[in-house]
Amino acid sequence: MRRREFIGLIVCGAAWPIVAWGQRSRPVVGFLHPGSLADAAHYVAAFLQGLQETGFVEGQTVTIEYHWGEGRYDRLPALAKDFVDRQVAVIAAGGPPSALAAKSATPIIPIVFVGGDIANADTLALVGGLNRPRGNLTGTTVFVTAAMWGKRLELVRELVPKSTSVAMLINPNEREEPNINEMVSLANTLGMQISFVPADKDTEIEAGFKAAVQNHTKAMLVSDKPYFTVRHNYIAMLAARHGLPTVYAWREYVEAGGLISYGSSLTDAWRTVGVYVGRILKGEKPADLPVQQPTKFELVIHLKTAKALGLAVPPSLLARTDEVIE
Repeated sequence: MRRREFIGLIVCGAAWPIVAWGQRSRPVVGFLHPGSLADAAHYVAAFLQGLQETGFVEGQTVTIEYHWGEGRYDRLPALAKDFVDRQVAVIAAGGPPSALAAKSATPIIPIVFVGGDIANADTLALVGGLNRPRGNLTGTTVFVTAAMWGKRLELVRELVPKSTSVAMLINPNEREEPNINEMVSLANTLGMQISFVPADKDTEIEAGFKAAVQNHTKAMLVSDKPYFTVRHNYIAMLAARHGLPTVYAWREYVEAGGLISYGSSLTDAWRTVGVYVGRILKGEKPADLPVQQPTKFELVIHLKTAKALGLAVPPSLLARTDEVIE
C-alpha cells in the first residue's frame, strides 16, 4: 500500500465521537491545515512520527481530528473554533494563517504551529519571544532570513546564466514586504531586474506565468507562503506547461516535477510539531518549549525537468545538491 493511501486511511478513520473531556478514553488533538490531505499526507506522516517518538500512537493512545482549509484561508477561523468547541487537548496548526486563526479562537488550549521566518511579524505576533514563548503557543519555524532568497536568485544565475530578468510570484494577502524589499536589493546586486506577480487565485497564478513568458522573463521564483505551498502540484505543472525555469523554497515542488528548490524541511518541521504536541500531552507547557529553528537546508534538483527546459546543470551545482531526482 502506498504511503498516501495509508495516511488517507488513517485520516478517514479518525472520526471519533466527541464527548466531554472527562469522559474521553484518550486525549484528542486537533490538526488544522490550510491545504488538503492530498497535498499534505506526508506532513501527517511526519507529525504522527513525532507523536510516536513521545509515546503516542493514533487510535491507541491519542485521537487526531483533522480539519482542512482546502486552500481557503477564510475557512480557518471557523475550523479553529470548532476544535475549541470540541475541547481538544492541543491544536497542531500548519502555517501562520492556521496558527493565527487558532490563537484568535482560544487563549487557553495549547497550540503548536509550523511558522515562517523567525523575524516575520506573524511569527513574533504568535509567541512574542522565541526562547520563551508567551501565552499558549509554541512551535517551529521553517525559514531563517529573507537573505535565503539571495541564494535562490544565485541558483537562477547558475541555471540560466544570461538571465537579466526574473519574476516572483507573491500573495498580496500575506506579509510579503520583507521579501519584496530584500529581493529588489539582491537582484540589483546581481545585475538583474525583478518584477512581482501578485496572485491570490488559481487563475491569477496561471496569468502570472503567461505574462512572464510574454514579457520574455527568463525565470520565476515562487514565494514560500503557505498559499502557494498547498498548490505546489498546480504551480509545478504551470511552470512545465509554460517552459519557464522556476525556483522554489520547498522540495515538495521538485517532487511534483518542479525544477529546483532550496530551503529547510517542512517534513522535519511537522515531526517537531508532533514531538511538541506529545510533550504537552505529557504535561509540559508551551512557554517551556522554545520555538525551534531549522538547522538543515537542502538543495534538490529535478534533472529530467532541467533537460526538458533545455538547461545544462553545471557540475559545480550538482556537487552541492543534496538530492537529485531523475
